[in-house]
Amino acid sequence: MSLHYFCRHCGTKVGTLDKMSIHSEELGFHQLNDEERQEMISYQTSGDIHIKTICEDCQEALERNPELHQYESFIQ
Repeated sequence: MSLHYFCRHCGTKVGTLDKMSIHSEELGFHQLNDEERQEMISYQTSGDIHIKTICEDCQEALERNPELHQYESFIQ
């Protein structure tokens, strides 16, 4: 099982964790409510987990332009 992190805005792969046994508490998943989990975490048939996060470039763009928070995807 691998965890793959992707930017929720631009789709860029942020990173991968290849570890067979990881507890959700170690990753902070226990702090998410059910709606946030459904939105941010998807389980693949291969056993891998895809997690939506935010990359540094999109975070910087949001800090410079706070009005972009209203859009799901703002990178063209």
